Amino acid sequence: MTTADLLLQQTINGLSLGAMYSLLALGSTLVYGILELINFAHFNVFMVGSFIGMWTLHLMGINGQAVILTGLPLLGVMVVALLATMLLSGVLGVLIERLSLRPLRDVKGPAAMITTIGVSYVLFNIVLLAFGADSKNYPNPLPSSQFAIGGAIIRLREILIWGVAIILMLGLHVLVRRTRMGRAMRATAQDPDAARMMGVEVDRVIIIAFFIGSALAGAGGLIFGLYYNFTSFIIGFTAGLRAFTAAVLGGIGNVPGAMLGGIIIGLIEAMGGQFVANAWTDVIIFSILVLVLVFRPSGLLGRIAPNKS
Repeated sequence: MTTADLLLQQTINGLSLGAMYSLLALGSTLVYGILELINFAHFNVFMVGSFIGMWTLHLMGINGQAVILTGLPLLGVMVVALLATMLLSGVLGVLIERLSLRPLRDVKGPAAMITTIGVSYVLFNIVLLAFGADSKNYPNPLPSSQFAIGGAIIRLREILIWGVAIILMLGLHVLVRRTRMGRAMRATAQDPDAARMMGVEVDRVIIIAFFIGSALAGAGGLIFGLYYNFTSFIIGFTAGLRAFTAAVLGGIGNVPGAMLGGIIIGLIEAMGGQFVANAWTDVIIFSILVLVLVFRPSGLLGRIAPNKS
């Protein structure tokens, strides 16, 4: 395989990784944009979402790889798995907000952020103790079909993953920019007290933000399982840190920035693993995080927001 073919192959791989990181980063940036809260529990909602997707596929009788479906259309199976994963992950996000964050909403300082760290470890250890530390094989009904593009290979599952990610990301962008709820979200993000005086139900907006953000994290978890063919209690930590870096790189609180940051981090991971070494990939990614925070803390597409205090 020539260098050009290797570059094309890693671009394909990087776009698949970027789609997953973008969905996870979008959830983080949506909550941060409204509450200015870094929700560390979000990373393990992603992990739980991957397990929810696995259980949903098991319930439909899918237990292996590239299963030949009898009586169940592939599109229907994937839609049911995606919707169930997003719905239950969204409900989990709402429970986290209602039970652990809402009581701390008016508490100044880092109490809410520290609480999300505690919730994250609760989710982490529940899954670890309930299902063990070993990786779980992920059921995958997607055909193993693949197509050659020059000297590179693109699999059907990668095309489907891109399609799902693009639809979800564009759907969120339209929601935020074109709908009444999106205007309420932007108003709450800018000034929650003024938004409340203008008739915006701020608590409802926050709940919806947590539901949507967690649903996107769940979708990302399903994509992770379908792409790598496994899941584990530890995936929230590794993928979550990369997604957080993506959100910061693009401009945390900025929806298009989270999309862009996720794609960039995915490409860096794929290219670094191929042309440098897998051991150096984390060094490169988190060096970028440090440099962005030092030289452009608002991110590539972010703007310095005025102080709300």
